[in-house]
Amino acid sequence: MRRIRANAIAILTVAWILGTFYYLWQDNKPHPATSSRSPGSRSRAVARQEGHREDRTSPVDVTSALQTEKGKLNGFDEKLYLSSKFLKAGEDPYRQHAFNQLESDKLSSDRPIRDTRHYRCTSVHYDSDLPSTSVIITFHNEARSTLLRTIKSVLIRSPPNLILEIILVDDYSADPDDCQLLTKIPKVKCLRNNRREGLIRSRVRGAEAAVAGILTFLDSHCEVNNEWLQPLLQRVKEDHTRVVSPIIDVISLDNFAYLAASADLRGGFDWSLHFKWEQIPIEQKMSRTDPTSSIRTPVIAGGIFVIDKSWFNQLGKYDTQMDIWGGENFELSFRVWMCGGSLEIVPCSRVGHVFRKRHPYEFPDGNALTYIKNTKRTAEVWMDEYKQYYYQARPSAIGKSFGSVSDRLELRKNLSCKTFQWYLQNVYPELKVPEKEVITGIIKQGGNCLESQGPDTAGNTLAGVGSCKGTASTAPATQVYGDNYLITEH
Repeated sequence: MRRIRANAIAILTVAWILGTFYYLWQDNKPHPATSSRSPGSRSRAVARQEGHREDRTSPVDVTSALQTEKGKLNGFDEKLYLSSKFLKAGEDPYRQHAFNQLESDKLSSDRPIRDTRHYRCTSVHYDSDLPSTSVIITFHNEARSTLLRTIKSVLIRSPPNLILEIILVDDYSADPDDCQLLTKIPKVKCLRNNRREGLIRSRVRGAEAAVAGILTFLDSHCEVNNEWLQPLLQRVKEDHTRVVSPIIDVISLDNFAYLAASADLRGGFDWSLHFKWEQIPIEQKMSRTDPTSSIRTPVIAGGIFVIDKSWFNQLGKYDTQMDIWGGENFELSFRVWMCGGSLEIVPCSRVGHVFRKRHPYEFPDGNALTYIKNTKRTAEVWMDEYKQYYYQARPSAIGKSFGSVSDRLELRKNLSCKTFQWYLQNVYPELKVPEKEVITGIIKQGGNCLESQGPDTAGNTLAGVGSCKGTASTAPATQVYGDNYLITEH
């Protein structure tokens, strides 16, 4: 009996040891990367992840697409293009581009990334006759590895028939070859400015050169995700006045990890016209029974969106008197909503973006003055009497030059656009108008002060005259008045 017991214990011990080894082996197998916190306001929003299947970590299967794409790129010497701009030993990897160029340079130009969409997006079907698009990417002194990865992600993860062309607008970078050499890649075209124009005018130039009827604007440090384009084109095809944006995932500026963003965010702002990501209002969240349905947004971030070209032209393109960068997303967003269109975030479209903590380039008039000029033009044209709250929130804008806006005011009149009050009531009621500040003090004549003598039968405060007691800061409550009182002489 003892022998049987001993054998049983030995068998159980061996089984336990084998099971432990198997568990440890499974635990040490490589797993796809998971989301974590990243710098900046958008990165803080990323931390609020939806904890269900939306954040599955299955890698994208792009093998066949890569093989096809590599076959087409035989005329482009990728190794030579990238190696000529690698960092030298000891160089600060953040200095030139405000992100870790060393990490970007280490990565493959066609690396697989996580499919961060909600699982139900994979079962959504799109029309077989979606319109093709011209992709417009503007840049100034972009890191070559990051720019190339942006382009290749578009070519690899988009149906070839939907990408008519990729237009690169080189905004007077130091090296013209940053753009020109990329034209050896099929569908890639290069336009170079002969002076620094900034993002806004560069985008207009790209849009004017575009052949397709749909414009897709991307930043030069992005990576598009699986089936990113079809849901955007579908929404614009159904209604040409829609301007649509993907959910913008975060690419870490430190290690270039691809991090999933929350699907419960939309664009918002405060009265100083400072953009922020904010939670969808609870009523809107409760009414969204389908996680694949589009999200109305008061404003878009501005870097990544799709718009019908004829609608873009009809709306007046961009305000080309704005300089370099900043504020153009508010001007476009107000114009779209107030002039008959709508803005949406499409959850089944995901695009990763490197959010930086600083601008890696200089503004001719300085960052602050440029932003003030651009946002002031927006306030003067589109915010009507509510622009007073912009100036209250941004007093540094008072008296600053912003150029003539007569042509933009004429555009607004010709388009028969709605008022900013309509925008606040129907699009962004969550933006509360600041309450009027109550100013209190004493009403004095000689040595006598106006003082309250209690309410009458109608509830009005009766007023009389009495000897002043104390100063303006120490007077009794009966002798202190403000514009929230209704005084009736007695």
